[in-house]
Amino acid sequence: MKDSKTNEIVATGRRKRARARVRIKPGTGKYIVNGVPIENYLNRDTLVEMARQPFGATNTVDQYDIRALCDGGGLAGQAGALRMGLARALVEENEAYRSALREDGLLTRDAREVERKKYGQPGARKRFQFSKR
Repeated sequence: MKDSKTNEIVATGRRKRARARVRIKPGTGKYIVNGVPIENYLNRDTLVEMARQPFGATNTVDQYDIRALCDGGGLAGQAGALRMGLARALVEENEAYRSALREDGLLTRDAREVERKKYGQPGARKRFQFSKR
């Protein structure tokens, strides 16, 4: 979806409990997440690389400026949400990117969620030690 006021493309990505609202526009490659450069926000190089993966798949490194708002979950979930939101925004910008992003699995929502803890046990699957006698 295109924002008529700012002329940016807006997309949403989700992963685990994290949600990212991503805005892209043609630019020089600035990547701002929650008002902070992405390197300072995500802290780990692997997460930064993960969030930038759609640019590598479409050969558009340093061609877009990104502003994103993330909330919920942890840093890994937020990096995954950023990656999905960015991939969706790039497809919105140029439909020709769809096949390359689909090939790398960047447009598919990872539906895995944390299983809830059940009553009478210490965790979701773990059981207390069984004693026969």
